[in-house]
Amino acid sequence: MTSVQKNLLVELFVEELPPKALKKLGDAFASGLRDQLVAQGLAEPAGVLTAYASPRRLAAHLTHVAERAADKAVSQKLMPVSVGLDASGQPTPALLKRLAALGADASAVPGLKRAMDGKAEALFHESTAKGATLAEGLQKALAEAIARLPIPKVMSYQLESGCELPGWSSVSFVRPAHGLVALHGDAVVPVEALGLHAGRETHGHRFEAAVDPVVLRDSNSYALQMQDEGAVIASFEARRTEIARQLAAAAVRAGGGTVPIQDDALLDEVTALVERPNVLVCSFEREFLEVPQECLILTMKANQKYFPLLDASNKLTNKFLVVSNISPEDASAVVGGNERVVRPRLADAKFFFDQDRKKSLASRVESLGKVVYHNKLGTQGERVERVMRIARGIAEKLGGATLAAHATQAAQLAKADLVTDMVGEFPELQGTMGRYYALHDGLSAEVADAIEDHYKPRFAGDELPRHTVGIVVALADKLETLVGMFGIGNLPTGDRDPFALRRHALGVIRMLIEKDLSLELDALLQDAAAQFKDVDGFDSGKATVELQDFILDRLAGSLREQGASAQEVDAVLAPRPQRLGEVPKLLAAVRAFAALPAAAALAAANKRIGNILKKAPEADAHVSELLLHEPAEKALHAAMAQVVPAANAQFDAGDYTASLQTLAALREPVDAFFDGVMVNAEQADLRLNRLGLLMSLHVAMNRVAQLERLAA
Repeated sequence: MTSVQKNLLVELFVEELPPKALKKLGDAFASGLRDQLVAQGLAEPAGVLTAYASPRRLAAHLTHVAERAADKAVSQKLMPVSVGLDASGQPTPALLKRLAALGADASAVPGLKRAMDGKAEALFHESTAKGATLAEGLQKALAEAIARLPIPKVMSYQLESGCELPGWSSVSFVRPAHGLVALHGDAVVPVEALGLHAGRETHGHRFEAAVDPVVLRDSNSYALQMQDEGAVIASFEARRTEIARQLAAAAVRAGGGTVPIQDDALLDEVTALVERPNVLVCSFEREFLEVPQECLILTMKANQKYFPLLDASNKLTNKFLVVSNISPEDASAVVGGNERVVRPRLADAKFFFDQDRKKSLASRVESLGKVVYHNKLGTQGERVERVMRIARGIAEKLGGATLAAHATQAAQLAKADLVTDMVGEFPELQGTMGRYYALHDGLSAEVADAIEDHYKPRFAGDELPRHTVGIVVALADKLETLVGMFGIGNLPTGDRDPFALRRHALGVIRMLIEKDLSLELDALLQDAAAQFKDVDGFDSGKATVELQDFILDRLAGSLREQGASAQEVDAVLAPRPQRLGEVPKLLAAVRAFAALPAAAALAAANKRIGNILKKAPEADAHVSELLLHEPAEKALHAAMAQVVPAANAQFDAGDYTASLQTLAALREPVDAFFDGVMVNAEQADLRLNRLGLLMSLHVAMNRVAQLERLAA
């Protein structure tokens, strides 16, 4: 760059921004400005970008920004020489018209460059484009960055009176904007945005700023002046770190070895709510600790944005931390106010808990018949009946009558807490409250745990249900959802998956694999689909065949994310394995086979055999030794007679790695067969016999996986 480089600061001062979107807005605003300035040649790609975001500002600081971008050589293709010049070399009207559009005339013709463009020679006009000034470039960058912000919901507001824009003007943005700062070094860059003219004045904390406005000296003094004069920690990350430090220190002050609850989402949200954090210790009456701690923690976090304190046993204490936005000398009023605010919330939770326990879960099941699940699939009551039947069938296969009885009872009660007061107020507690109420009703721990666990895994990396009863009910619940939604054509599309079918499919996969359940996928789907026979318009084909494709596709993606190659995954899943618990062993066997010296040749041969058999539908796996004439086919048949039974025995014993390694001994006789034998012999009986030999080999080699998928 030819011009002077200085650091640039841009700040938009706005009304309170939506806290859950603040970090994304701050990062997007800063990166958008940087990318646009780099694209225009005004900033270096290696420049250091610092994003700032607080409840009332979005800002960016970028190093090494030029006053003017370097000039650029521009070469523009005009037209073929045959079109632009006549036989005597004079410019045609078409060429003169094109030059005029570029601000040139006939005098530019001698300077035009000739160069080949494809098969024809063309004329090119070369010029120098002056680099953009920072004012021009920043104006464009600012407009683009604002336009591309990931705004969750746009507001329209009228510009403030006194604005130079004529008439009644309105602006659309995430929140009303009241100030714009643009400093290049210590100089204001004359740009506009959202009806505002850039200057060097901004505002600090609403109540605790030392001066107002804060007049920024230069681009580099922003963070320090905002902290010293404005009482604002402008950096989101710095503010988050300070809050985390204060939370840890306050927990120590609270005593008893307490620690604040770990919740990154809550920490991000609170960071987006305060500009000058001040963490205070508060408390509530111990009697509220009789309520399940999940209820108290949720109401404090969700409704009040408080950080509950846990003891060394991870149990809730009666103390909590508040992140205040003010720092008075005497904080007792702030502490008292927050304690008064939380008390009614905790009292509500205690009331709901006490009232809910007056009725058993079993007595609430009938009420599920009045709750609509889906307009095509009926009520929650009907859904529960289907889940019960699916769970009973799975349990009978896995553990007999006792497991079936427990799983059926858990499935019947699993949704009953949906009609309790507590879950009505806090839907996030469904399952959790069901477990508490089941234990209160005197049910076994396995059944109670299953009621809570049947929603698991709720997200990627979540734990699986604790007991077999929970596994059975969780499988049944997810299969009912998947089969039902696929059966009525409610499939996920693109980014839309309102019923979380992808997550449910991954949950089914994880349980079948990680618990190594002796259940076959096709049978599971068929049994689940049978429970929807009374649903109008239910398509069992979609609910079984298409759903199985969907599940195997989810499994393929999951295996690739875990590090398996696409070829290995394709080889294992192409035969559509039904016992998903076997897939890790199949994958390990294929990976071990692929490392053998014979693997590439056998995979290629397997692919060749598959192509031959596709063209020979009349072939079957029958071989007559009397029709084996060539030495190579006799040798292959003899080798298979020794190798294949051993490989099959190892396969049947579940030793898939050994099975494939045993088959690797066929490499040489297979290579010799293709070198010395004409498969498609003119004599029909010889041809069919050789095809039968190849089919027998193909079947034997593909029991573990489709080895041809490993061929390059």
